[in-house]
Amino acid sequence: MLDRLTEYFFPKQVSTFAGDIDNLFFFIFYSSVALFFIVVFGMIYLALKYRHKKGEELELTSSKDHSNLLESLFFIIPLILVSITFVWGIRSYLKMVIVPDNAIEIKVTGQSWFWTFDYPDGGTTLNELVVPSNQPIKLVLSSKDVLHSFFIPVMRSKMDALPNRYNVMWFDATQEGVYDIFCTEYCGTGHSQMGAKVIVMKPAQYEEWANELGSDDDSVPLDELGAKLYTKKACNTCHTLDGSALVGPSYLQTSQMWGQERVFDDGTSTVIDENYIRSSILEPQTQIVAGYQGVMPTYQGLLNDRELDALIAFLKSLNEDSQI
Repeated sequence: MLDRLTEYFFPKQVSTFAGDIDNLFFFIFYSSVALFFIVVFGMIYLALKYRHKKGEELELTSSKDHSNLLESLFFIIPLILVSITFVWGIRSYLKMVIVPDNAIEIKVTGQSWFWTFDYPDGGTTLNELVVPSNQPIKLVLSSKDVLHSFFIPVMRSKMDALPNRYNVMWFDATQEGVYDIFCTEYCGTGHSQMGAKVIVMKPAQYEEWANELGSDDDSVPLDELGAKLYTKKACNTCHTLDGSALVGPSYLQTSQMWGQERVFDDGTSTVIDENYIRSSILEPQTQIVAGYQGVMPTYQGLLNDRELDALIAFLKSLNEDSQI
């Protein structure tokens, strides 16, 4: 019965301590419901029992100074409930904050509006946290700009990512699968799109993936690789493909203006070409397009030369596709 209620109210339990947290929630919930009904129905019963009836003479109720039993119950029952909640809560809290010694440490960086994950062997992913199952994972969180909050519902794990300091959280995933990650602290216009995925693999599969991390697939054409990177590198959170304006200029609009002048907010301009696109990706604050805010983060260190070439090729191909 409790498992069905948990599935109805919450996401599935995937971490080792998710079940304990849910059980504590339901203990507090059912205790509150029981006390609510006792108080409310007690009030209704007393109101009906001692209500004034038509034709009855007004008279004082019998006086009673106190009841040792009632006074004891009013003190003992809340004390028991609060003590259980405190002990249960502190034990669950300690499980969540004490990281096992054998945990794999992954650096998590939040910025407007995507997540970057740096792995122990030097690889980096954007918006995809890949971990093995049944292995403690330690996440060291920080932010490059404003306050973000890193939340994995199925793990029952959430922690703020702050600029200029580190926070730590951990989990041990018990089931393979792909699960959602959210930013739960409003961080600007792209906040609602600042989502990511945690991919839980079998340990052997994770080892194989980690060994291949960062390797290029030279067989993929540049424009096709760029189409994949458009989503994988979170370009879609600020730039559309249909010509509509979002946080930044649309890729389609930029493609259609290829070879033309683009005007910046300081009155200067430049021709839209490969050099301009590369500079916009690596040094976005040096040339801010007129009518837009300078909120794009730098992708220095997040893209290699082939990936930069791929994004440029993909952007140029959009104009060709629109003319077909």
